[in-house]
Amino acid sequence: MEVSMFLNTLTPKFYVALTGTSSLISGLILIFEWWYFRKYGTSFIEQVSVSHLRPLLGGVDSSTPSTSNTSNGEADSNRQSVSECKVWRNPLNLFRGAEYNRYTWVTGREPLTYYDMNLSAQDHQTFFTCDSDHLRPADAVMQKAWRERNPQARISAAHEALEVEDCATAFILLAEEEATTIMEAERLFKQALKAGEGCYRRSQQLQHHGTQYEAQHRRDTNVLVYIKRRLAMCSRKLGRTREAVKMMRDLMKEFPLLSMFNIHENLLESLLELQNYADVQAVLAKYDDISLPKSATICYTAALLKARAVSDKFSPEAASRRGLSTAEMNAVEAIHRAVEFNPHVPKYLLEMKSLILPPEHILKRGDSEAIAYAFFHLQHWKRVEGALNLLHCTWEGTFRMIPYPLEKGHLFYPYPICTETADRELLPTVFHEVSVYPKKELPFFILFTAGLCSFTAMLALLTHQFPELMGVFAKAFLSTLFAPLNFIMEKVESILPSSLWHQLTRI
Repeated sequence: MEVSMFLNTLTPKFYVALTGTSSLISGLILIFEWWYFRKYGTSFIEQVSVSHLRPLLGGVDSSTPSTSNTSNGEADSNRQSVSECKVWRNPLNLFRGAEYNRYTWVTGREPLTYYDMNLSAQDHQTFFTCDSDHLRPADAVMQKAWRERNPQARISAAHEALEVEDCATAFILLAEEEATTIMEAERLFKQALKAGEGCYRRSQQLQHHGTQYEAQHRRDTNVLVYIKRRLAMCSRKLGRTREAVKMMRDLMKEFPLLSMFNIHENLLESLLELQNYADVQAVLAKYDDISLPKSATICYTAALLKARAVSDKFSPEAASRRGLSTAEMNAVEAIHRAVEFNPHVPKYLLEMKSLILPPEHILKRGDSEAIAYAFFHLQHWKRVEGALNLLHCTWEGTFRMIPYPLEKGHLFYPYPICTETADRELLPTVFHEVSVYPKKELPFFILFTAGLCSFTAMLALLTHQFPELMGVFAKAFLSTLFAPLNFIMEKVESILPSSLWHQLTRI
């Protein structure tokens, strides 16, 4: 009864205010949802419902991957490498002084993010220092140098260490950060090699004399491998590619257990430059294995070799008429495999998106890895006649094969959803738009909110123009809405004593 009396006392002004307020609130929600989506790539309401409400209701996260959706045994091999967004050292990272800093001098832009450089600082402390550094005065100075955030302070500390004795890590720091040309960097690395080999031989003889000597030998091994690798990269950059290949092969034979440095990716790039495709295939046969983690370099190089066999004569019109031959089918499947592993690469290879300098660290299957791969391998794809045309005609077919890549994969472990966040930390978003895969569409909640906002705005307009008519409709709607409540209250009133009912209604 009270509800009916309340509804009868409402005036058209109330309905105008109600719809206007509803429109305002809906609009504010829409603006907030749009801002949150643009910044974080997801709907706030959707995220809260999935993260907090769904577990309370006993729901299961459908994005939890299942190995039943993968084939060829590659799910198990990729689980550790991509289930968590592990950041890897870029095997082809540039020199800070000779390349990254030159870019800054010319453009005024910083090509490396603070997060990326901080990861490099952690790498340097891990590989170039150990607990026994106090036994060597120069290494003690360098231990402080690697922790310095200011580049000039690091360079000054390296010079200070060299005043004490020839120190391999001091030469490394100067070659990486102070040298302004690759030739100057190579000269410093050669001095580092001489000092590093001496330390390596001495620690090798003492490595079994105690824990600290083992740590020292492990550090000296890391230093020596790093120097030889960078010398090979200097030779590659200076055009002595055959010399670089020999240095890389010798390094891989001398230290076969240090696969974490991914030296084979440097070797693949150099062999492609020499157009030595038979040796490229031999390296792929060793490293493109089910038990080993994949990379864009491995997957796309395998696709390039398959495409090379058919790309010069490939015609999409002819293929649609007669169908794909066995060799063409193998090439297309290799491209689909590569695109499934890293879907960002084709846009850079096809020059649909501008390249930037690669970061010092990459996220496998992410935009950062795609940039690092395309930066060095675009020329190799251009050199193979028709390879880019075949890629252009076939790469988008991968997305039709896997309609819901976040939930399942065809050949690889489902695509990780954390790559976008990590790539935004690794890449300079100031002048680079991070690629997102799968392409995020407007979430349902944003569309729903937009519809609600439009609907309430229309109601507000109609109520303002036809207040009496809309008032009648609103009263009828609210009466229908509150009918069950009226029925319940009448039942309760008939059951309870009148005195108790009056006290409750008064409250």
